[in-house]
Amino acid sequence: MTKRSPFRYFRTSPEVIRLAVMMYIRFPLSLRNVEDLLHERGIDVSYESVRFWWQRFGPKFASEIRRKRVQHMRSHSNWRWHLDEMFVKINGERHYLWRAVDHEGEVLESYVTKTRDKKAASKFLKKSMRRFGRPEVIVTDRLRSYGAAMKEIGNADRQKTGRWLNNRAENSHLPFRRRERAMQRFRRLRSLQKFASVHASVFNLFNSERSFYSRSNFRVNRAAALAEWRGLCAE
Repeated sequence: MTKRSPFRYFRTSPEVIRLAVMMYIRFPLSLRNVEDLLHERGIDVSYESVRFWWQRFGPKFASEIRRKRVQHMRSHSNWRWHLDEMFVKINGERHYLWRAVDHEGEVLESYVTKTRDKKAASKFLKKSMRRFGRPEVIVTDRLRSYGAAMKEIGNADRQKTGRWLNNRAENSHLPFRRRERAMQRFRRLRSLQKFASVHASVFNLFNSERSFYSRSNFRVNRAAALAEWRGLCAE
């Protein structure tokens, strides 16, 4: 049986929907900014349509991107993870966004909690390892919750801490922070978890680490990423 297209009930073409979702998630733009940019291209849609599209198709696109990359990520023989947590306010209340990044800058997992104790750290680690397996080294800051969770899981010998060792994770927060400011923060924990997961997958797809490549290789990688994006959820 052929797979039914998720775009079958929409009058707007899949190409326009993919473009609108990519612009909103990948760049620090508001819904109205995306509406104006699409209007410049001769596409007349409302910002509410853009909101509906990203909420409907963003998780689908992210899931397909993640499924294609998980097996490749698992194949690393010397895999190093960097774990860090960042503060995010929801309606004035502080929450914690735990993020796992590998040695190449790929965002592996994002998880939102109200606390940053041993229970939260343990749940975050178990969730990450269930999907990606066990890394060779796990780099963290000196938060005690990580050490307690590592002992519980049996990974205490793989943990490393240091003053500058975790710069990879801390720098990876910057794109999400820029996106958070454009969205004027979040209003619900569920919406934060949803957007963080989708944003991570889209960031991984288009993050080419251009400073490490020549211009010709960067163009090839960028074209490959765009081609993969345009083929998401294709019939």
